Amino acid sequence: MELIINTFGTALLRENEMFLVENKETSRRIPPDKVKSIVISRGARISSDAALLAIEHEIDVMFVDNTGKPVGRLWSVKYGSISNIRRKQLDFIQKPVAVDWIKTLISEKLDNQIALLLSLREDRVDFKRRVESAIRHIEGFRKKVAAVKGEFIRDVAPGLRGWEGAASRYYFSIISSYLPERYQFTGRTQHPATDMFNCLLNYGYGILYGKTEGALIKAGIDPYVGIMHRDEYNRPVMVYDVIEKYRVWIDYVVISLCRQEAIDAECFTVKPDGTYWLESSGKRILIQGVNDYLDEIIPLNRIDRTRLVHIELFCQSLAQVFVNS
Repeated sequence: MELIINTFGTALLRENEMFLVENKETSRRIPPDKVKSIVISRGARISSDAALLAIEHEIDVMFVDNTGKPVGRLWSVKYGSISNIRRKQLDFIQKPVAVDWIKTLISEKLDNQIALLLSLREDRVDFKRRVESAIRHIEGFRKKVAAVKGEFIRDVAPGLRGWEGAASRYYFSIISSYLPERYQFTGRTQHPATDMFNCLLNYGYGILYGKTEGALIKAGIDPYVGIMHRDEYNRPVMVYDVIEKYRVWIDYVVISLCRQEAIDAECFTVKPDGTYWLESSGKRILIQGVNDYLDEIIPLNRIDRTRLVHIELFCQSLAQVFVNS
């Protein structure tokens, strides 16, 4: 289970060999072997004894901001201690093979977008035509990505970013028209979001950032040394690279919640500047939806594992790519 401590005033303590979650109203004890990870947001606290118990059991402890993105974490010293992997990671990003790697990653992202658009169930003839048109455009950008030539990432990055962004505009325009009217949006807005859908999507991506960063750390990869994303100071840029492969999973969850109208306007605070912020009631629904989806077992590369384990396996294989390149 993932233990989420996000209610103001809640404390995570240690009682003998158990976690104790305590606030003014309730308390509960949880054995550490039942916990995979711990997420703590502002207004909650963790004792040093509870932190040490988590480290002893190699439980990832992550601190997140109001958008769900990780701002700090505790992990066992066993993670990320293989200096050879990180030296090889630095070597890898300077080689032509890094261009092939990022091209493959972006192509997979575009394939995933096409697959999601094909999965949308809608009988309107005009909608189907718009989907077909969007898919043709995305396929065209995918071909451009596959055909691009360059020795180093810096040679091809501007073109790749341009085609990736253009494909996403077609993709999200279809998604907007597929949603109930109150969830529709005019384009992607990040932090802060200016509509309910983008607010949910940003928070969902934040959850995925945290899980991906943890998987990279466990694999011995430095999350702050990226391949495509390289120039953002003090940012986990390798996370931004790897997450492209899995963003569609969050897209699917958020689309499903909006189609079901499971999160309504009361789950958001709208600031005077028109920006949207997700409140605790909405966070609970979204976090549960994302975690349930990531815990589903699916076949990938002939292996049946949960989606979250597939992310971990990919990061482990990426470490070997660095070592063997």
